[in-house]
Amino acid sequence: MTSESFSDSSSSGAVHVALGDRSYDIQFFNDDLDGVARAIRPHAPERAFVVSNDTIWKLHGERFAAALRAADIDFELGMMPDGERYKTLATTSTMLDRMVESRFARKSCVIAFGGGVVGDLAGFTAATFLRGVSFVQVPTTVVAMVDSSVGGKTGVDHPLGKNLIGAFYQPKLVAVDSSLLHTLDLHNVQGGFAEVIKYGVIRDADFFAYLEENLERAMALETEPLHHVIRRSCELKAEVVSEDELEGGVRAILNYGHTFGHAIENVGEYGEKQFHGQAVAIGMIAAARVGEELGLFPAEATLRIRKLTERAGLPSRIPAGMKAETLMDRMAGDKKVAAGRVRFVIPEAIGRVRVTPDVPREVIASVLKELGAE
Repeated sequence: MTSESFSDSSSSGAVHVALGDRSYDIQFFNDDLDGVARAIRPHAPERAFVVSNDTIWKLHGERFAAALRAADIDFELGMMPDGERYKTLATTSTMLDRMVESRFARKSCVIAFGGGVVGDLAGFTAATFLRGVSFVQVPTTVVAMVDSSVGGKTGVDHPLGKNLIGAFYQPKLVAVDSSLLHTLDLHNVQGGFAEVIKYGVIRDADFFAYLEENLERAMALETEPLHHVIRRSCELKAEVVSEDELEGGVRAILNYGHTFGHAIENVGEYGEKQFHGQAVAIGMIAAARVGEELGLFPAEATLRIRKLTERAGLPSRIPAGMKAETLMDRMAGDKKVAAGRVRFVIPEAIGRVRVTPDVPREVIASVLKELGAE
């Protein structure tokens, strides 16, 4: 994997998400926002509504705006506050109000320029405005580049659970420019790598081994390992989404670590100190320990996951003060519950997982308490 092949923005350098008439490409760039804007242009024949936040716009907004103008894209900017706590119906309503007041029409395009929160909310805005307008993702964080920008899951949080309100709505394009990561703080880089590690556990043992060899270099944003990690993550997600767009089957494996993780986020009220990736990292270890307790997963493999997440600077224990019973109650309200039973993604080997609703409550409680819950 070379940086030259990664930065090729032609179709041969893209990762294709095959979904029939909803198919699209993930295109890769390296310090080329002008190229990003040119790639967006065919999907924005009329005005564009750019959704971003103060943090991202202060860092990259001037360059991105200039690139959009150079590509002859007429746009209006919709700014939202930075943070998961603002991924709400109220913020979505504000964005929709702006689009209605500014008389955006059916051939409008919503452009998400930010991390996972911005992408989720912008996508939901696009899905609901005039029953759906074009949508483009320009992710600016690791988690958005490797995970949330791909696959068409859009939505907002509810006080009783994460991502409970939303829609499957595919973008027309995902344009990944890795240079945007160089202003990202360490906590966000670490959180994004939880999702990267996830892909190795659920689908690609060789990729997991690659991370064991190259993690620190990739997290230091060295060009070649970083580009390989982003592209391989996108390939793996594209494979799963192409097989199962609406999460009726195999796509559920992408929730590895998320059933526990979403509960931790929710109980922590989506606080800034416990970001999504950090909660997922704890959830991955918890799910591995459940696998051990069920006799499905070897202890030495759990240790490999724990060591890799800890090397990534991610937590391996539940934040102090969280109660096991409260966490289990939050899991029961998760959108992945089926027929009243919580579905867990449990590893069977590095590179292979299963989805099971048959985890005894006492096993879940025991693992939660072992990892620090009260």
